Amino acid sequence: MKVRVMFSTALAVTLMTALNDGSVSAVAQDQVTFRGGVDLVTATVSVRDRKGRVIRDLKQTDFEIIDSGLNRDIKTFEAGESPISLAVLVDISGSMSVGGNIQRARTAVTVAMAALKNGADEAALFTFDSKLEEIVEFTSDLARLRRVKLEGTPWGKTSLFDAIAQTARLVGDRANRHRAVFVITDGVDTGSQLKAPEVSGIASGIDVPVYLLTVVNPVDHSGAEFGVVQAETRTTDRANLADLARWTGGDMRIASTGEHIGNTIVDMFDELRHQYLISFEPGEREGWHPIEIRARKNDLIVRARSGYMAGRLRPS
Repeated sequence: MKVRVMFSTALAVTLMTALNDGSVSAVAQDQVTFRGGVDLVTATVSVRDRKGRVIRDLKQTDFEIIDSGLNRDIKTFEAGESPISLAVLVDISGSMSVGGNIQRARTAVTVAMAALKNGADEAALFTFDSKLEEIVEFTSDLARLRRVKLEGTPWGKTSLFDAIAQTARLVGDRANRHRAVFVITDGVDTGSQLKAPEVSGIASGIDVPVYLLTVVNPVDHSGAEFGVVQAETRTTDRANLADLARWTGGDMRIASTGEHIGNTIVDMFDELRHQYLISFEPGEREGWHPIEIRARKNDLIVRARSGYMAGRLRPS
């Protein structure tokens, strides 16, 4: 049995509809775009087994690429540990003041900064409510990042999807191929103009995985020791976020305690450092190309970008 990358055709349908009617022209403009036979599409690929363990020993012949239903030859392949460019994006909107979630977010930032490697990784810190704010620009001076204290009382609307899209564009300019947006939020969006599929298209098109840590009160953590059934609206919000993360090649986790937060972040860094880099020639057809990256071995779960934009030139 071949296991396919986690991908929904709903993303491709939504993107193509939006591109055709002009409602998300920003998606078309911000994609890294290609002319057939000239450049290569590169995908960062994460692989786990059915027990959730990161798989590090695969070779080029263990993968295959399906681009809009057609097989593509792999042109370059890289494996092994690599430095990370990480944008940490923290929700400081009013809803984060409920149930101690802002303190959980502060804990997550501390743990993430401690997991970065001096002399190798680089990171930046952003916060958002109704707008995005850069607290520390990208730097390899990790001590500078670790000195930052996120203080004050959360307030304002939550433009979560818009903030992710803006941050992904900034991460897309970084030189490190192992890069990501790490979002810490309660999972509620009350003010964005963009929707989850549109943001997924932006991040996927520039090959920036989005990892989401949704912080919740223990009683709101379904399946945990003190968890209860979620309200339907919150379940819908988190389902949209989970789709967004998977479509970009990232992941979403829910955490309610310090132990959950620590374990989740350690696991995320393990995956980020051991991604595979796979390149292939783009198709000649203009527009959005949905792709699937498959593992030939049984019982492996593959995550990678869900597509790319081909045939359009960047605006001058």
